[in-house]
Amino acid sequence: MFPVGRILSVIILSALVSSAGAAQETGLPGNATSLTETHGDWTVTCAAPQGAARCVIAQTQVNRHNGQRVLAIELAAIEGDNAASGTLVLPFGLNLDQGVALSIDESEILPPLRFSTCLPAGCLVPLTFNQDVMLAMWVGSVLNVSTAAHGSGQELGFSISLSGFTSALARVAVLSGA
Repeated sequence: MFPVGRILSVIILSALVSSAGAAQETGLPGNATSLTETHGDWTVTCAAPQGAARCVIAQTQVNRHNGQRVLAIELAAIEGDNAASGTLVLPFGLNLDQGVALSIDESEILPPLRFSTCLPAGCLVPLTFNQDVMLAMWVGSVLNVSTAAHGSGQELGFSISLSGFTSALARVAVLSGA
C-alpha cells in the first residue's frame, strides 16, 4: 500500500503539470484564459478556453443620453490572409431592403451590403473585408456607414472611428501567434 502523502503528491504534481501544459497553449500573457485591451477606440478581446487563443477587435457606440447601444462592429482576422470577417450590428427601424453602404473617409469601399437578420440585439450585417479594404482601413480615419430609416426613407449615417484599428489588429496578430 502507498502512503497517503505520496499519493497526494503524485496527484498534485500531475495536476500542476497538466494545467501548466494547458496554460502554455493559450498564447496569452501570463497564461491567461481571457484578455481585454483597449487600442484607441477599438477593443481587443481574446478567449482561450480550450487552449489556442481566439481574438477579435470590436467597437461599440452608445447613446450618451439613454445608454442604449447605437452600433457595434466586431472583426476577426481570416487566417493566412490579410483579410477580416465579422458583423456590424445596427439599431431597429432601418430600411432593410436598402442595406448599408460603407466608405472610408468619403471613398466607397464595397457595393451596398445586405442585412442578414434582426435579433433582439439589433439588425446584423455580415462583413468580409479583403486585403484592399483592410489597407484602406489601416490608413483611414473613419469608416462611414450609410443607410435609411424605414418608412420615411431619411438617410442615416454612422461613423466608426479607425483610431487604434491598426494597433488593435497588430496586437491580435501577436496574441494569435500569426
